[in-house]
Amino acid sequence: MSEHAASSWRERLHEVIFEADTVAGKLFDIILIVSILVSVAVVMLDSIRSVRLEHGAVLYSLEWGFTILFTVEYVLRLTCVRSPRKYALSFYGIVDLLGVLPTYLSLFLPGSQYLLVIRILRVLRVFRVLKLALYLDEAELLVRALRASGRKITVFLFAVLTLVVVLGSMMYLIEGENNGYTSIPTSIYWAVVTLTTVGYGDISPATVPGRMLAVVIMIMGYGIIAVPTGIVSVEIAQAARRRPRDISTQACPNCSAEGHDPDAAFCKNCGARL
Repeated sequence: MSEHAASSWRERLHEVIFEADTVAGKLFDIILIVSILVSVAVVMLDSIRSVRLEHGAVLYSLEWGFTILFTVEYVLRLTCVRSPRKYALSFYGIVDLLGVLPTYLSLFLPGSQYLLVIRILRVLRVFRVLKLALYLDEAELLVRALRASGRKITVFLFAVLTLVVVLGSMMYLIEGENNGYTSIPTSIYWAVVTLTTVGYGDISPATVPGRMLAVVIMIMGYGIIAVPTGIVSVEIAQAARRRPRDISTQACPNCSAEGHDPDAAFCKNCGARL
């Protein structure tokens, strides 16, 4: 096969597998999504003991059938992109790989096949298949907001971590081992549960000073929960003001990046021609 013919073959394959603007591409993705949903249902049914005892052989065969199908699809995706490494390390590339690995790992680690439920993440492709560019735009906006607030959230989490260590240590000194606070790590666990307003109730203060400290932590918890929400909300508002109006559903043939402007001629991620 000549170099030109090979390139043309890869382009056609890329159009079918990665694009949803053609009939063949849309049909491929719809079949893929249906297969993903059915394969996840098979894994869930296999986890039910009564169903597994009665239909175990059928479920096992279906599981391997879907795994082989998705393995072939993953190899084809790597084949038709110009930079297989970039796709393999992308979000969808990692999800695609994790969607087939558990079945092979189950040959050596029984039970690991239940991790196949991660395949449900691949259904995110439905936004491109149905050409819901508006949802792609909103997803990109959310990702930009989370990235922009990453440092603020990190500082906030470090402050909370410091706080629960101090409060947990204080509770250990106040209550002691006789009241269930057998160690500082255990007391820190209690502080985290209380501060996040989860309140399992497996450990609770018995003394008046301990209960007073618990009340303070509970009240602080309501204020602390609101902080990351406010940080992300501000970044979402700022990202919304900066975002473009429309995006296309076209995927880059080099790095498989999506979310390009409708009139874009080059990929905004790697610079390759679209």
